[in-house]
Amino acid sequence: MNGWILAATVLLGGGGAAALWGVATGPLSRRVVAQNLTTSAICPSLLLLSQGYGRPSYVDLALLLALLGPVGTLVFARLLAEDLEAEQPSAWGLTWTAAAVGAVVVLVLCVAGGPGRAMVKLLVVGALLICGNVIASRALSGGMKGVRDG
Repeated sequence: MNGWILAATVLLGGGGAAALWGVATGPLSRRVVAQNLTTSAICPSLLLLSQGYGRPSYVDLALLLALLGPVGTLVFARLLAEDLEAEQPSAWGLTWTAAAVGAVVVLVLCVAGGPGRAMVKLLVVGALLICGNVIASRALSGGMKGVRDG
């Protein structure tokens, strides 16, 4: 086991446990926020595992997850808009923490990999992950009226 795999294990353990706890307990608003957290924990872990095992195909999985994860959260926000009206979910601290973790992982992997095509793919994954997480959290907290109201 190398440092990349250990870091991915720690990230999956911490983020996965928090997401599982959020999905399994509490009100609907916490469950939807935890669903968004799942993407933010798994995607950087896949990037770290890609470096640790030397398998670039894991970056493609992270790219797909960074693209589709926030879309799934937006779909939940749209479908559950009436149920979420009573209790506005707000997890800005968690959102910015997850975005910072994703940014740190992407920057460390860019430095480790050096310039090239792989770095561009990592930067795209990082941008999608951070922007998607922030947009989905804003939509859940009522910041985008078109998403919540129809």
